[in-house]
Amino acid sequence: MKRATAQHVAIEAGVSKWTVIRAFTPGSSITEVSKAKVLAAAEKLNYRPNLLARSLATSLTHQVAVLVDDFANPYKLPFLEKLTAALQAKGLVAILVNINDHYNHVHAILNAEQRQVDAIILLGTAFRDETLNDRKLGEGSAPMFVLARDSQIEGVPAVSCDTDVAIAEIGKHLLERGYHRPGFMCGPRTLSTALGRRRNFKEFWRRERDTDLLEIAADRYSVDAGAEAARRYLEKTPATDRVDVLMCENDALAFGALDVIRSEFKLRVPEDIAVVGFDNAAFAASPSYGLTTYEQPVSEMVDAVIAMLLGQREKITVNIRGRLVVRAST
Repeated sequence: MKRATAQHVAIEAGVSKWTVIRAFTPGSSITEVSKAKVLAAAEKLNYRPNLLARSLATSLTHQVAVLVDDFANPYKLPFLEKLTAALQAKGLVAILVNINDHYNHVHAILNAEQRQVDAIILLGTAFRDETLNDRKLGEGSAPMFVLARDSQIEGVPAVSCDTDVAIAEIGKHLLERGYHRPGFMCGPRTLSTALGRRRNFKEFWRRERDTDLLEIAADRYSVDAGAEAARRYLEKTPATDRVDVLMCENDALAFGALDVIRSEFKLRVPEDIAVVGFDNAAFAASPSYGLTTYEQPVSEMVDAVIAMLLGQREKITVNIRGRLVVRAST
């Protein structure tokens, strides 16, 4: 069937085309009688207003670009689910952009600008500050928001889990369990700094026990990278010199480390080595992992960034407290 237009609805309702347009424009002046006629005719003809045409008149597309770069992280999908559902509930549509080796942040943002999106959300993407300060990203760009990661860029607010509180709670838990030889597995060092977890964990042990932190670097944030980093460390380190607790920058790294510790090296968790993650991804609660981790307040973080996007909240960086989830790995 041919798609109904505003003119078809006008003829069916016995009104002008402009009356039809006003009926579907929030805040427009139109009588209740005329609006009822238009809506009845639109229902009969299965008419839907052309949002693209409306955007040309209002300069609003109701589209939000969501940039994601870490699809190997099992935590990203449920986060993305909540974000897109919340956007849709506000009448906004998410355009998902895959950041990778061949399509960086600058390319993605410039492409989003060409599509006239109303805003850009960087969902946990591991950008460098200088990337978003690129000269090609000029004035008048769509407002940008960083979600689930810190931002030190003026004018780019971030909404993230409160790292200071999170690491303090994790550290206190580990001290109470009697651990005293800490290790930390991070992702790529040039990108992990913005998370603040490694820095805070290191400062915690220096402050509380005057203990240096052993650092293990993975080349990316994934289960395989966590397994490889743990394997390298355990192979070259005598049992007597190993850490007694390993905190991982996220759950994906922790899953890989646990697989290697238990399956390949036959070590007991937590008796030989305790393991802690961060995110509380779905598999963390499974009996095969039983991972102690820190749960980010996803719903509250999503609500905060959308409130900023809609102008219902001041556009400033916000840190929201999460929750420590203790399981068998510690």
